Amino acid sequence: MRITTVLARILALKQTRILDVHLEPEGLVLDAAPTTRVPICSGCLKRVHAVHDTYEGRRWRHLDVAGMRLWLRYKIRRVRCPRCGVTVELVPWAEAQSWFTRDFEGHVAYLAQRADKTTLSDMMRIGWATVGSIIERVVARLRPGDVLDGLRFIGVDELSFRRHHEYVTVVVDHERGAVVWAREGKDAATLGAFFEELGKERCAKLEAVTLDLSAAYIKAVTEASPEARLIFDRFHVQRLAHDALDQVRRQQWRAADADEKKAIKGTRFALQKNPWNLTDVEQGKLTDVQRTNRPLYRAYLLKETLARILDGGQVNVARDKLHDWIGWAARSRLAPFRRVARTIKKYIEGIVAYVATGLNSGRSEGLNGKIRTITRRSFGFHSASSLIALIHLCCGGLTISPVHR
Repeated sequence: MRITTVLARILALKQTRILDVHLEPEGLVLDAAPTTRVPICSGCLKRVHAVHDTYEGRRWRHLDVAGMRLWLRYKIRRVRCPRCGVTVELVPWAEAQSWFTRDFEGHVAYLAQRADKTTLSDMMRIGWATVGSIIERVVARLRPGDVLDGLRFIGVDELSFRRHHEYVTVVVDHERGAVVWAREGKDAATLGAFFEELGKERCAKLEAVTLDLSAAYIKAVTEASPEARLIFDRFHVQRLAHDALDQVRRQQWRAADADEKKAIKGTRFALQKNPWNLTDVEQGKLTDVQRTNRPLYRAYLLKETLARILDGGQVNVARDKLHDWIGWAARSRLAPFRRVARTIKKYIEGIVAYVATGLNSGRSEGLNGKIRTITRRSFGFHSASSLIALIHLCCGGLTISPVHR
């Protein structure tokens, strides 16, 4: 059996003929050609008989064989397409503008979902920038149609990917549990770009948007989709109370004398924890605070009461209790909780919407945690585009299998 026949069966490339084999210092080079004689335009995918010119040395990197690099070489033609003009012909083993075969790119994408970029670049013997460009092509090739179609419940959040406050805004589809859009930045204009891509017709079909209390995001959503229901995440609402409690604790510490400081010392985590998670020692600390520092204990009760209200399942009851809580916080003579009360009063309908629907940013936060893990294992990114491509690859619902024959 001829060596070209053996390699053709091993590689199993569709619609591809292996013409010759060359062993060169850098690895194996196979002369290949499409099985079709008439070239196909890479732009419109139509057969074109008019050949403009031919390039002799075009090579595509393929998966290694026996530890050696392997390239496919072909005298690629440029065609004069009546629809696309002069453009390169389409080859069956690779994308039009790629220097790698689809099998090679698919294997890189599979490894990128599971390994850090350093390991991947060492294993496949390609540079970091090349990994990023391959991921972008694979995501564009494998994403199923327009992922923005059919959106009804979305979540919006941002995450930092570099120092000096460089952020990426991420939009998640709650029903599919996948990232559908990401863009560098975290202001109203950034999220506005998402709604521009979505279009007015699809914006009108949005039923609910979960987000934090970011004024920029709220502005973008209300302007683009006023019919959508704003749902403010419970975690961010409760965090306001936790932060206010910690501010009260520090204020009381600074104003306390030596004996009062003994009761406050070591209460930071006891005040923040759920009552059922307290140890006996922490429960004793809270008892001392109740006896010796009424303002701090009042702040603790405000925090716990807000959590219990958000645990409720009846919308009207939750709304009435939130109004009562706002009045209590406004009369508490605790400046941090007065600020929280004003914020909750401003966004009370979005907070009550959480009680009504049960939707929250938990899925967005979970995917953000996965993205942060990707960022750490990649040891950072030089640009947002590389991170966004990896986000779509790992968090966009794509399933990639290793290349097997």
